[in-house]
Parts: sequence; structure tokens; C-alpha cells
Amino acid sequence: MASSSSTASRVLDTAERLVQVRGYNGFSYADIAAELQITKASLHYHFATKADLGEALISRYSARFFQALAEVDAGGAAAPAKLAAYAKLYADALSEQKMCLCGMLAAEYPTLPLPMQAAVVGFFDHNEGWLEAVLEQGRDEDSLAFAGPARDTARMIVSGLEGAMLVTRPYGDAARFHAAAASLLASLTAPAEVGGGRRRPG
Repeated sequence: MASSSSTASRVLDTAERLVQVRGYNGFSYADIAAELQITKASLHYHFATKADLGEALISRYSARFFQALAEVDAGGAAAPAKLAAYAKLYADALSEQKMCLCGMLAAEYPTLPLPMQAAVVGFFDHNEGWLEAVLEQGRDEDSLAFAGPARDTARMIVSGLEGAMLVTRPYGDAARFHAAAASLLASLTAPAEVGGGRRRPG
């Protein structure tokens, strides 16, 4: 059983890396089998179809990502620090020449099996919900300033970071991402205190 579990983990590790580098449609079971030196029959034993493998990948990646967000919350930091920690999750993937798994899958969304499509949407919904709470925290503590509903700004943050990763990729220059992320977060920082109080927008 331990060996079987180990093989499944190795398959997931390899498939995750391939998706983050090539995309879901950019690899086959034959690629995984060759890299791990196992048979395709062994692959199908663990994941009957590529769609099953895809769902397992999103589930594992999402759980890991959401755990990281929970740890950020547990730290009790101010909202700007939480946003910086959020951006770092993307920067860390980029530092390994990888993309956000669900960002890559979003680019291939129309070709994905329906359960995978739903899982990708669920990933982004969770991220937007978490960011919305952080933005509301920042508004309450006067550490962040933004116009309109927090949900709209949350969507802008996700789109901005995912887009920055994508555009950075052909240049191979992580500094482009860091500059874009820094500008995005700086645009949300509340004005400095003036005359003993914070100046609110509008």
C-alpha cells in the first residue's frame, strides 16, 4: 500500500510540473510513464483517465494553496502584509520557472473536462473570497484604500497577478512580475497619515 501511495504521489508531482510548464494539453500519459519509468498500465491503475488525474491535481494544489492562505491568516498580520504574502505565493512559483497551476488550466478552460472546469472556478472563487476578507480588514483598519466593492478589487488582484505571471513568462525576467505586483499592491495602500489622521479617498 505504501508503495502504491508513493507511486501515485510521484505521478501527481510529475503531472503537476508538466501542467505548470507545458499546460494540461501539452503532455500525455506516455510522457509521465517515460519520466517515471513505469508502465502506462500502472498510471491507469492510479488514475483511470487523464481527467481523473487532472481533478486530483487541482484538488491537491488547491488544498496546498488554501492551507498557505490559512497560515497567513493565522499570523494575524495587517492587511498589506497579507496581500504581500499572497503575491509571494505566485512569485515563488515563478522563481521555479512554473506558472500557477490553475492559471495555466484557465488558459485551456474550453478544452478541459467539465469537472476540471468546475474545480478551476472553485479555486479562483476561494481566492477572491479570501482577498475580499483581507481587503475589508484593510478598509476597517485604514491600511488599504480602494473604491467600490471589495469583491471587485479582489478580482482585480487575482487577474493582475495571474496576468503578470503570464506576460513575464516569454521574457524570462522575474523582475517584471515583481515590479507589476509591487505596483498593484502599492495602489491599494492607504494614504499616509496627514495632520493626525488618515486621508480617505473621495
